[in-house]
Amino acid sequence: MATFEGFVFLFSKFKDKQPAVPYFTLIIAGVLIAQMMEVPMLYIEDVELKFAAPIPRVDSAMIVVYMVLFCAMLAIIDVIEQVMSNAAIEKIDPLKRKCNSNNSLLAIWVANLGSSLFGGMTNLDGLAKSTTNRLAGAYTKFCLLTVAGVLVFFILNTQYLEYLPKFAIAAIMLLSGYKMIAGLMHVTHHGPYAMMLAVVCGLLVFKFGIFEGLLLAMIVHRLIHFLVYLNNEKMATKQIIKRYIENLKKDSGGVM
Repeated sequence: MATFEGFVFLFSKFKDKQPAVPYFTLIIAGVLIAQMMEVPMLYIEDVELKFAAPIPRVDSAMIVVYMVLFCAMLAIIDVIEQVMSNAAIEKIDPLKRKCNSNNSLLAIWVANLGSSLFGGMTNLDGLAKSTTNRLAGAYTKFCLLTVAGVLVFFILNTQYLEYLPKFAIAAIMLLSGYKMIAGLMHVTHHGPYAMMLAVVCGLLVFKFGIFEGLLLAMIVHRLIHFLVYLNNEKMATKQIIKRYIENLKKDSGGVM
C-alpha cells in the first residue's frame, strides 16, 4: 500500500513534465526491496518461439461464423480507434505534423498479420504512447526504435523480468485501472446522452461479452438516431441512411 501511495504521489508530481520518473522509481525501488526481503516475484514462462500458419481448429460451422464476426468487429474497432487517435495526435504534436491514417492502418495490418504467425493478438499504436513521448520530449521517430529495441531485448531475455516483484506491477495496474474508470468522466463533456450510452455499453459488454455488447450498443444508438431523424426532422429512410454513410466517411478522415 505504501508503494502504491508513493507511486501515485510521484505520478501526480511528474505526469506533466517527466512521466517516466514514477515508473522508473517504482521499478528500481521494487527490485531493491526484493533483494532485501522475500516478496512474490513476477514469473514468466519462457516458451519456444515458433513459426506456424494461423489456421484455426474449426469444430463446427458456427465457430466459423463467430470467428468471422469477431474478426470484423476487431477490424472496425481498430480502424475507428486508429483514425481518432491520429486526430488527437495531430493536436498534441508540437511540430504540427499531419498523420497519414492510410499509412497507420497499413502498418497495423502488416504488424497484426506478422504477429498471427507467432501466436500474437491484434494490436494497434495508441494515443497513450504518443502522449508519453511528447511529455518526455521525444519528438522524432527514433523513439520508436528505442521502444522496439527494449521490447526485443525482454522478448529474448525474459529471465530479467523475474527480478520485478508483483507489488510493483500491481501498483501500475491499479493506477491504470483507475485512469480508465476516471476517463469515463470525460464523456460527460459530450452531454448526458453520450454518458448514458457509455454506461449502457459498459453494462452490455459486462453482461453479454465484448462483441455482443458493442453490437447491441451500436444498434441502440443507431435506432435512437433513426427515430429522431424520422420523427423530428421528417426525413425519409433513404435520406437517413445516406446521412449515416456521409457521417461515417467524414469521421474516418477519408480512409474509406
